[in-house]
Amino acid sequence: MNITREDIDALNAVVKVDIAKEDYSDKVEKILTDYRKSANIPGFRKGHVPMGMVKKQYGKAVLVDEVNKLLQDALGKYLVEEQLDVLGNPLPKPQDDLDWDSDAFTFEFELGLSPEFDVKLKSKKAITHYNIVADDKMINNQIEHIQKQYGKLVSQTEVTKDSEITGKFTNEEKGIENVATITLDKLKGKTNSKKFIGAKVGDVITLKTKSLFNDDHDLMSFLKVPHDDAHGLDINVDFEVSEINERELADLDQDLFDKLFGPKQVTSVTELKEKIKEDSEKQFTQQSDQKLLNDVTEYLVESTKFDLPAEFLQKWMQTAGEEPMTEDQAKEEYEKSENSMRYQLIEGKLIQENNLQVQFEDLKAYAMEMIKGQMAQFGQMNPSEKEMEDIAARILSNQDEVKRLSEQLMSQKLLNLYKTEANLKTKEITYDDFVKEFYS
Repeated sequence: MNITREDIDALNAVVKVDIAKEDYSDKVEKILTDYRKSANIPGFRKGHVPMGMVKKQYGKAVLVDEVNKLLQDALGKYLVEEQLDVLGNPLPKPQDDLDWDSDAFTFEFELGLSPEFDVKLKSKKAITHYNIVADDKMINNQIEHIQKQYGKLVSQTEVTKDSEITGKFTNEEKGIENVATITLDKLKGKTNSKKFIGAKVGDVITLKTKSLFNDDHDLMSFLKVPHDDAHGLDINVDFEVSEINERELADLDQDLFDKLFGPKQVTSVTELKEKIKEDSEKQFTQQSDQKLLNDVTEYLVESTKFDLPAEFLQKWMQTAGEEPMTEDQAKEEYEKSENSMRYQLIEGKLIQENNLQVQFEDLKAYAMEMIKGQMAQFGQMNPSEKEMEDIAARILSNQDEVKRLSEQLMSQKLLNLYKTEANLKTKEITYDDFVKEFYS
């Protein structure tokens, strides 16, 4: 067997594989001999079928199968030995005139080669890393929410701005008939709120669904209409009041603190505010880090310039998926995924250059830390080492979980690299301002 490579350019090559009779003949002969021993052909005793008849019936199929196996093994070994960094998979060049009756065969494969490039993490313009803080307004709102959650309901005779109103939404034409409890802060605009103020049990209020709630998802929830129907729904609905209550706020006392955090963990309103601030800002860190990952990824894709074997990749994509693609479909799909391909190459280079491989011990430690955090959410603050080891072992025996956790851990390793090596500037921002700036 002989394998040669012709480089078309820096990103494309053709590998030629020559297979001679001596490369496959012994294997084919052995398989046919085994077939002869077990073949059941009418008119012949088992094991006494003439070899010529076996070759005539099975020879071509066995030859094709063995040559293909030999070809795939040889090509894979060649790519490893030559340390060729290829994109996609080798594509066999069409051979309509291949003669399986000959003794020697030649096959050609197109290769898409990974480009050579350098990655510079330090940008000229600093990338902002946001430090999201919980301000007094947010903390006070959270405390009020807790007081309402643990408070008690007091019956009212008529609706005020702080009432919780229970009633039934109806629209006969659309088949809407759903009991719900709403508060006026859910309603959009003063006009809708005014319709409720002063209402009593038994009153029927007619409302327009268009711009009724601040969040369209509330329309789905309160009226029980499908997602697709909720957006743009413009009808009248009746709301018949059946119950009016006001939520009396719970006292900020030791009994409430113990319900929230356990006995004597928090003993004053000051400590409560500190705890809420600490817990909130831990959660904000995840959003801040995700924003940083997105921004660094965008910078790396834009600033790291290299060419890709686009024509080869589009040709490969036509046959790589579960369903074959047309040339136009592959071109469209390539254009959609090009930046993702570029980042995968950049990420791979960063992982290699900075030795960020995920080791099993790293993965196990990461899994156990995750388990400890989840158990703490359910009140198990001090699980034993053996208990966590057993859970981690079960998780790491699942390949899908291993893959998922490995990706999470690698993302964390890359994030730590960016925080250390990238040109960053820190900006403090409240959560409300962060949401307005990036998610509005």
